[in-house]
Amino acid sequence: MEAFPRIEEEPAESSHRDTELALLGRGQGQSLDMDMEVEMEANSEQRKMSKKITKGGLITMPFIIANESFEKVASYGLLPNMVLYLIQDYHLGVAKATNILFLWSAATNFLPVVGAFLSDSYLSRFLTIGLGSITSLLGMILLWLTAMIPTTKPPHCDLSSQSCKAPTTSQFALLYSSFALMSIGAGGIRPCSLAFGADQLDKRDNLKNERVLETFFSWYYASSALSVVIALTGIVYIQVHLGWRVGFGVPAILMVFASLLFFVAFPFYIKHKASGHLFTGFVQVLVVAYKNRKLAFPPRNTNGWYHHSKDSKLVVPTDRLRFLNKACILRMPERDINPDGSASNPWSLCTVDQVEELKALIKVIPIWSSGIMMSIVTSSQTSFPVLQANSMDRHLSSSFEIPAGSFSMFLVIVLFLWVALYDRIILPLASKIRGKRVRLGVKQRMGIGLFLSGLAMVVAAIVENVRRRKAIQQGFLNNSQALVGMTAMWLVPQYCLLGLAEAFNAIGQTEFYYSEFPKSMSSIAASLFGLGMALANLLATVVLSTVDHLTSRGGKESWVSNNINKGHFDNYYWVLAVMSAINLLYYFVCSYFYGPCVEQGTKVSDEGKSMDGENELAKLSNGARDEVESLKDDEKLSKFKDEVECLKDEEELSKLRQSPS
Repeated sequence: MEAFPRIEEEPAESSHRDTELALLGRGQGQSLDMDMEVEMEANSEQRKMSKKITKGGLITMPFIIANESFEKVASYGLLPNMVLYLIQDYHLGVAKATNILFLWSAATNFLPVVGAFLSDSYLSRFLTIGLGSITSLLGMILLWLTAMIPTTKPPHCDLSSQSCKAPTTSQFALLYSSFALMSIGAGGIRPCSLAFGADQLDKRDNLKNERVLETFFSWYYASSALSVVIALTGIVYIQVHLGWRVGFGVPAILMVFASLLFFVAFPFYIKHKASGHLFTGFVQVLVVAYKNRKLAFPPRNTNGWYHHSKDSKLVVPTDRLRFLNKACILRMPERDINPDGSASNPWSLCTVDQVEELKALIKVIPIWSSGIMMSIVTSSQTSFPVLQANSMDRHLSSSFEIPAGSFSMFLVIVLFLWVALYDRIILPLASKIRGKRVRLGVKQRMGIGLFLSGLAMVVAAIVENVRRRKAIQQGFLNNSQALVGMTAMWLVPQYCLLGLAEAFNAIGQTEFYYSEFPKSMSSIAASLFGLGMALANLLATVVLSTVDHLTSRGGKESWVSNNINKGHFDNYYWVLAVMSAINLLYYFVCSYFYGPCVEQGTKVSDEGKSMDGENELAKLSNGARDEVESLKDDEKLSKFKDEVECLKDEEELSKLRQSPS
């Protein structure tokens, strides 16, 4: 009997099979581990992506829109009654107080251009808005202190019965510092808010991207209009009924909310770094074109002589303003061009795109300058009508009186209503009546706006003439503070006409710049109108000072006298009306020589499609001239001329602009 059971040897085949199974198991285990690792990495990437996706989007919109809205309510609410504050508390004359407001408005309209440049080139939009919010808040606090601390302004006195003490240099310095800080703050917030909001929503891979952006723009402009209405009613009412201390304190508190709301959403913002140097590019084109002024032009209809970006559709510049083309002429490609295709020295060689961008800017300057006169007219309504309304009956009922500074809200209301009704009701109704599509071109709208602004000055002159005669008839010649027996609602028509003028010209100007410029110049398009308003405010001070100086010579009473009953505000309005008529003729000349403009449907793209169409047309035109010289047969010449004329047709030009090179 065997003590131990016998162990039978397994066949060799079975042993090999087990070994294979073990190896296979280990392989499957390794494969499973690898799959798990890949899945974990994918989940990790997905989590990272989800964190990135949470940045931006609609969650940031309330904070950005609230920041802009509170800033507008605060700053716009200070302007209407400021002329009364300067006259009553600082004892300034009408002309000097108005000129100070003109200069403040000029700075507020000009500094957004500087803010846009700093934002795109150095600071980024987030930092520019943040610094602007803090700076604007500091300015409003300083202005509030002028109302709170008696020593910051001259002692109180009766303007009508005694000579009052003028402000000291330090008192003026504090007042001007508050204005300057608020203008700097506006220069940081206003040019960047709209673009910063678009940065949070502009996701090209989203199929609804365009609709989302359109909704944001609508809410942005609606909130802006509502903010201005609240400023011209609520803030002005508080100043009139609760005094300057509360009236200046409320805007400061609103600006605190604006700053806090903007910074609270810091973790959620998409913050793009500053990268653009568009203004530097303009200077480079001018410098290089001057350096190469003695350089001969390459032969026509030849490629390879001009420097262009790799992704650009523009390879040859257009013939307009041809002297600038020398900025992009290649002299020694092996020396002037880097291996990546960029210029080795941007101050010695520019791209065709840079040259064409500067040409587009130069081309619109004459039409842009024609809009300055309308801004002069609009700026004149910030002070004189307030003084007129202050001397008239402003009651709507026995218990409710419209503040003198709130009448400009009629301008905003008419502007808002016209924009709302124009596309949805007026144009469809006009098209139905005429039996075909009716549409006003952008240059037509700009011309109508200029005409309406001049008409508004005619109405203003007539109303003021009637008001002054009534004041004299009622024995108020020497008492500018007395109430004339005439309702202030007679001032409403001029504001309504100015609102329509803004709706036609101001909106038309903005659309004109956006449609005529490449997309890379969008920041310039957004800034041009504000720049025009800044220049208009400066010119308005020149016009007002000139009128005051010329009409007060020889001891005469100035047309813009501190006593509006002795002065002739109506004559000042007639001067503006005549200037507006001359400016309208100037606009017609500029519009004629400008030629057809690009409508919204064929707007320039970032890749330069519009410029490419013009370039193609220029090349075809150049070829046309060469062929005409060689044609002898009259029939062929006539046919060729017909083909050239077809190219000038606007529809053909639109097709060229939309087609690839």
